[in-house]
Amino acid sequence: MGGLTTYRDHQPGSAPPEPGGSAYAKPRRARLTGGSSLRTGLIAGVTAYGLWGFFPMYFPLLEPAGALEILAHRIAWSLVVSLLLVAATRGWGKIRAVLRNRRVMGLLVASATLISVNWGVYIWAVNSGHVVEAALGYFVNPLISVLLGVVLLRERMRPLQWAAFAIAAVAVLVLTLGYGALPWVALVLAVSFGMYGLCKKLAGIESIPSMTVETAITFPFAIAYLLFLQTQGTLVFGHSSLANTLLLAGCGVITVVPLLLFNASAVRVPLSIVGLMQYLTPVLQFCVGVFIFGEQMPPVRWIGFVIVWLALVIFTVDAVRVARAGSAPQVTPDL
Repeated sequence: MGGLTTYRDHQPGSAPPEPGGSAYAKPRRARLTGGSSLRTGLIAGVTAYGLWGFFPMYFPLLEPAGALEILAHRIAWSLVVSLLLVAATRGWGKIRAVLRNRRVMGLLVASATLISVNWGVYIWAVNSGHVVEAALGYFVNPLISVLLGVVLLRERMRPLQWAAFAIAAVAVLVLTLGYGALPWVALVLAVSFGMYGLCKKLAGIESIPSMTVETAITFPFAIAYLLFLQTQGTLVFGHSSLANTLLLAGCGVITVVPLLLFNASAVRVPLSIVGLMQYLTPVLQFCVGVFIFGEQMPPVRWIGFVIVWLALVIFTVDAVRVARAGSAPQVTPDL
């Protein structure tokens, strides 16, 4: 999944440079250019977050492949799709710029590792009946991102942010009682995605060059694992139905398409609205887990989730208030 981190100087609407130019985003202030552009951005954003929200319905279709094989295919086919996009947009110059920068490459090695952990745990959670707990991870992710900004970037939390985080901590305790153990799936997803967002923020690279390099870093491991499965006679790809093979290959498309839609939205829609739209993903995941997959929600878990939602209401109200007071930057679409 992808999403919006909440570091205060993050600019997801940075205008993309010209083809063949620098891979580094150059945020700038600009104005939205009309209602049709805003409508297009809203449609793209809702579609992106909606697709991410319905991911739990895709991964079970890939069985009998296990979580690690699905992860390996997602990495491999995402690289293929990303390379096609780089070729189509003549973006090889951006890739070379990234490869020449040791600091950025170090950050992308870290981000590639973190997103692989995030993807792997998420796939396992979905196919093991933990969709609701996975949704919890993405509900609390904005709070984790703010906490990481405080701990690692020495940013300051506003009083309402502290209140939201304290309430979320209470929710984790309540859910620990409800699950009989720490909700480790949710915590791993939230922390890994928060750290991933931090690495991406520090690297300052556009999405497609970044994903291309990240998946290229983990590609050898993915291919090695798939070859290992083949030698053991347990590889599912190509040995099950044609539909299963095509769906596994489709992991690249379903990974990259929402990202492109998100980018199209981020350059057309105010940051404060994008921040609100991000909650569509965990809401849909929660609904899929409860109402489609029939996961159990005893009263104590409902209480825990209600407390989380209360924390998010406080967090969001504070973010919107600050965005309005500070005239959050908006950007003119160059796509």
